[in-house]
Amino acid sequence: MLKFYYSGAPNPMKVALFLEEAGLEYEAIPVDTRKGDQHKPNYLAINPNAKVPAIVDGDVTVFDSSAILMYLGEKTGKFMPARTGKAHAELLSWMFFISSGVGPYSGQAVHFRNYAPEKIEYAVNRYMYEAQRHYGIVEARLAKQKYMLGDSYTIVDMNLWGWARLIPAALGEQHWSKFPNLKRLIDEISARPAATRAVAIKDKHKFKTEFDDEAKRAMFRHFHEKVA
Repeated sequence: MLKFYYSGAPNPMKVALFLEEAGLEYEAIPVDTRKGDQHKPNYLAINPNAKVPAIVDGDVTVFDSSAILMYLGEKTGKFMPARTGKAHAELLSWMFFISSGVGPYSGQAVHFRNYAPEKIEYAVNRYMYEAQRHYGIVEARLAKQKYMLGDSYTIVDMNLWGWARLIPAALGEQHWSKFPNLKRLIDEISARPAATRAVAIKDKHKFKTEFDDEAKRAMFRHFHEKVA
């Protein structure tokens, strides 16, 4: 059975959404990042980057949420675009756009707004600006079509859902008004039964919630380790 290493963070939730949408059997294995589970040798053997999610499917190991979505989509043939060169190029472009832009800038915006020990105006402004810019590109595309790749719901929409549903945490609740078409899509996906089940997976395990010194050391090692 496929093993899914997860937490309740945005990237694992994308994979949880696909697993539930596709009706795949899987074993959900919690990785409590605030306790440092991601740095333990048994997990590092699966994901040397010490991040979640990761999957083990028989003799196949995949880490990085976008890579996992691509792997599962290709394996099952579900939630993928038409098998044409044009459609495949759009799939790759938007998957990489989300994994290299939307996710990282949203994550850094969350970090500098909510977790950084010092509120550095330059850093907050830079990452909020870039996150908004990326969401603006998505908004313009969704103003012209229902889903990211046209008329069909695909892994690109799932990839986007992971982070975009948390725009209030990254940018502030008021920013939803700037992205009405993106909100339309995220609300539609969040209302799907599979999304409800995906979000509920994290409730099967009691994750550490305190953001204490242990959590800081585990999640943000640069708080304690300086670059030489």
